[in-house]
Amino acid sequence: MKKILVLFPKDWDLYELSKPRYRGAYRFYFEGFDVHRFPENLRLLAFDAPRWIERLVKKYHAIGIDGVVSNNEHFGALIASVVANRLGLPGAQPRAIALAQHKFYAREVVSRLVPEAAPRYAAFPYDVRSAEAIALPFPMYVKPVKATYSVLAREVGSFAELRRHLSFSPLETLIIKRLVSPFNRLARQFTDFRIDAHHMIGEEIMRGVQLNVDGIACHGRVELLGVVDCVMYPGTNAFRRFEYPSAIPASLQARVEALTRQIIDAIGFDHGAFNVEFCYDPERDTLRLIEMNPRLASQLADLYARVDGTNPYQLLLDLALGEAPTLERGAGRFARATSFVFRKFDGRALARTPSPEQVACFAAEQPDAKLMLYLKHGTALAREMKWLGSYRYAVLNMGGTSTADLIARYRAACRQLAFDPDAV
Repeated sequence: MKKILVLFPKDWDLYELSKPRYRGAYRFYFEGFDVHRFPENLRLLAFDAPRWIERLVKKYHAIGIDGVVSNNEHFGALIASVVANRLGLPGAQPRAIALAQHKFYAREVVSRLVPEAAPRYAAFPYDVRSAEAIALPFPMYVKPVKATYSVLAREVGSFAELRRHLSFSPLETLIIKRLVSPFNRLARQFTDFRIDAHHMIGEEIMRGVQLNVDGIACHGRVELLGVVDCVMYPGTNAFRRFEYPSAIPASLQARVEALTRQIIDAIGFDHGAFNVEFCYDPERDTLRLIEMNPRLASQLADLYARVDGTNPYQLLLDLALGEAPTLERGAGRFARATSFVFRKFDGRALARTPSPEQVACFAAEQPDAKLMLYLKHGTALAREMKWLGSYRYAVLNMGGTSTADLIARYRAACRQLAFDPDAV
């Protein structure tokens, strides 16, 4: 039985790794906390990443683990690479993880080695005092140099709007500093970055269609799982649906795949799962990098399982053990798969939420579908609205034998769960 350390497990991780298929073959050890869930996130205030790593190394050296994984963008991916490196286990180099996650330095590398994929960009501190201090004209798209879930990411049209966007209470300022502190401390050990993660990055606004590419690197050899189409809520940068397989032309998909390989090589990411986001502008026929994430996109993983029969979690475990993963194509139960993201934009809680009986009934009638609920109210809801610009209250992953079948199953699910079928 292989022993696998899972750092900062996400809800999708816990759901997948609890399945019977892994019993007898793996023993999982879970460490970490959820920065988005109270009261777990109170641990953030005293979290000391280097000290925590030392504890993990000592504990799991004694246990004799065989691999380390994490799909957590905020802390997990970088810490997992450090722990694996310290224990002599397979994994990407910490510097490559830090480079991919630091949006400014990732842009620096890509603009130098793959210039056609890079928009104009500039970094600036949270407390920037003048428009002249930002080497990019307004309007621009801004986001933290180090963040996840599109936190504080939005388009701003003027410096005054930017200052309003970056106006925080003392508690929010403390939270932001604590969120980036682990990355900053580890980056100082493994990189020569001059700009730390307590900065924002402004980027030239990219218009067009967003695409996701998922893949793996095994000892430097890159394999791509596929391309996923991202559908946004109109007039926003909030994801509405993720659809697989992509509907883009084969010629464009080939360009996307070739560019992905160039970017992975430029970053120096040579072992593990990754997710790369692009923006394709059909009017200009340009393909620009949004960002590269050095971890599995856990929400999208089962789309590939449904259509291709490839379980990305199994690939992740194989990589952690230093084994060569095997990918399948077109061997799944469904022709298409979609991840539906339910959101509200008015800042209010749901008027009605699914009862436990409704959720159980839905699970019994559609056992292959997967529902995740993220119900919030009060302060937690207000904070999500401020930091994300919307309230994501549910995610539903489903497969269909055709587009019509998928839509029919989706609408049936909405009826059972009392969700608005026109929301996504």
